[in-house]
Amino acid sequence: MSGERKVRGKDVDDGQIQAWADEAEAGYDVKSLRRRGRPAAGDGPGVVVTVRLDAPTLAALTERAEAEGLPNRTEAIRAAVRAWTHVA
Repeated sequence: MSGERKVRGKDVDDGQIQAWADEAEAGYDVKSLRRRGRPAAGDGPGVVVTVRLDAPTLAALTERAEAEGLPNRTEAIRAAVRAWTHVA
């Protein structure tokens, strides 16, 4: 194989490629593979809901999410809706 071979900006040599091939040929434990995609937002597939917030409301939401240790505004919105609708 000619040319530059990189993965995430790092050089990949023939030894690494052979190691990956050997690993693949040996087979993978599917349960141990990392799950791809977004995590579930509840009991089933999620539905995207678009909402518009003015700047002061969005700032307050972000501040409250940070104060409560939530990872992002989406999780803060989910927590607020669940509390208001009494969904666990």
